[in-house]
Amino acid sequence: MSETAEYPDVEGAARPPVLIVDDDPAMRAGLRQWMRLAGFEPVEAVDAEQALALLTPEFPGCLVTDVLLPGASGVDLLRKVKEIDPDLPVVLLTGHGDVSMAVEAMHHGAADFIEKPFDPDVVAAVVRRSVEHRRLVLENRALTRRLDDLQGLEARLIGECAAMRRLRQQISHFARTDASVMIVGETGTGKEVVARALFDLSARAKGPFVAVNCAALPETMVEAELFGHEAGAFTGADRLRVGRMEQADGGVLFLDEISAMPLSLQPKLLRVLQEREVDRLGGARPVPIDVRVVSAVNVDPQASVAEGRLRQDLLYRLNAVEIRIPPLRERAGDARLLFDSFANRFAADYGCERPQLSADDVAFLTTHDWPGNVRELRNAAERFVLNAAMGAPSLRSLVSGEAGRDAAPRGRLKDMMEAHERRVIADALARHGGRIAPVLAELDLPRRTLNEKMARLGLTRSEAADDDGSRAK
Repeated sequence: MSETAEYPDVEGAARPPVLIVDDDPAMRAGLRQWMRLAGFEPVEAVDAEQALALLTPEFPGCLVTDVLLPGASGVDLLRKVKEIDPDLPVVLLTGHGDVSMAVEAMHHGAADFIEKPFDPDVVAAVVRRSVEHRRLVLENRALTRRLDDLQGLEARLIGECAAMRRLRQQISHFARTDASVMIVGETGTGKEVVARALFDLSARAKGPFVAVNCAALPETMVEAELFGHEAGAFTGADRLRVGRMEQADGGVLFLDEISAMPLSLQPKLLRVLQEREVDRLGGARPVPIDVRVVSAVNVDPQASVAEGRLRQDLLYRLNAVEIRIPPLRERAGDARLLFDSFANRFAADYGCERPQLSADDVAFLTTHDWPGNVRELRNAAERFVLNAAMGAPSLRSLVSGEAGRDAAPRGRLKDMMEAHERRVIADALARHGGRIAPVLAELDLPRRTLNEKMARLGLTRSEAADDDGSRAK
C-alpha cells in the first residue's frame, strides 16, 4: 500500500473516498464492493497506523473502521483522527459484544456505529450522510479562507460573478475622476456601499461624505435641508443653518433615491450643480462649493423621466457615469459567499460559534430569489446565527416563516423528495416524543424500513428513543 493518500480532489469529486480500516480481508473486500456500488472510491488500511498515514485535514471523505483492530483499537484510531481534524467523520463497525465500546466512542465524536451483521444499504446510507457532512465542512472552510484573503474592494463588495468583477473595475476606474455618478440598483443591493467606495478611493477621501435620503425628507423641509437658510429666513429660522450641500464642500454628496426629490426643487438643484454655488434661503449672496455628486435610484432612471418624476436635464447632469449593481438573483454563486461572510461577522460580534449550514440550507440559499437582495441575506445570516443556540432552525424557516412545506421548492426531484420525507418523519417523531411504536403506526412502516430511512436521511437515534429510553435497533 502506498504511504501517501491518493483520492479525488474535494471540489467536483465524482466519487468521494471512503477509508476502510479492517484486518479481515473478506470484510474489506465486501465493504470495497459495496462502497463502489454506492458511488464511493474505497481506500483500504489493515490497522490504525496505515490508516493515519493516509489522512490529512483535507481528506474529503470519511472513515469506516472496525472497533477491534490489531495494535491500536478503532476507538484509539478515532481519538487520533480527531487530533488530525475534529470534523473528519468516523463510522465504527462493531460486533454484538462491542456495542458498549461503540457507544462510548460516540461520546468521543464518532459519526455513527453499525452493529454486525449489517445491511449494506444501511452502511451506504450512513456513509453517504457522513460524506455529505464532510463536503459541507470543507466547502465552508474553503469559503472562509477565501473571505480571509479578500482585501480592499473585494472585501467590501464580495462576489465572484462576472458582473461583480466588472462593478469593482468600474469603481476603481471612476473613483479617480470627479464626474457625477448615478448608481442604479434595486433596494438592498448596496448602493450606498458603492457610493462610499467611490469616495474612499478618490482624491476627496479626506473630505466629508454626506448622505441624503431624498425619499425620507419632508417635502416642506427639502430645500432648507439641502441648501440651508439664514437666520430669519422664515418663521422658526432663529439662526443660520448650513445645508447638506455646503456640509459636503470638498467631499462627496450622496443623493439617495434622487427620483423622490420634489419636481419643484429639481431646477434649483440643477442650477447649483451647474454654477457650483448655493443660494441659502434668505441669503444675500451665493456661497461657492466644491462638491462631487453621487446619486442613486432603485428603478430605471429613464422610466422615472417618462413618468414625470425626474427631469431629463437633471438626469443628464447626474449620470455622466452610470453604474448598475446586479440584483442578488443574477449573481450566480455569490449568495453563499456573502452569507458566510455575514455569518462569520455576526458570530464574532455576538461571541458565539458559527453554526454549520445543512444541505437543505445550502439548497435554499442558492435557489431563493432574495427579493430584498443583500440586505435580506444579511438579515437572514444574523437571524441564523442568533437562533442557532435555540435548536438550529433551518434557513428556509427563518426566511419564509415556514419549514418550506407550502413553498414551491426548486432543484432535483430526488433532493426535494428526500427533504419532504425527512420532514414527515421528523414531525412524526416530534409529535410522539421520540416514541417509535406510534410513529410506525402513524406512517404505516415496518420498523426496519423506518430505521433505514432515518439512517439515510440523517435523523439521529436520540430522536427515536423508545418508551423505555432504549435506542432503536
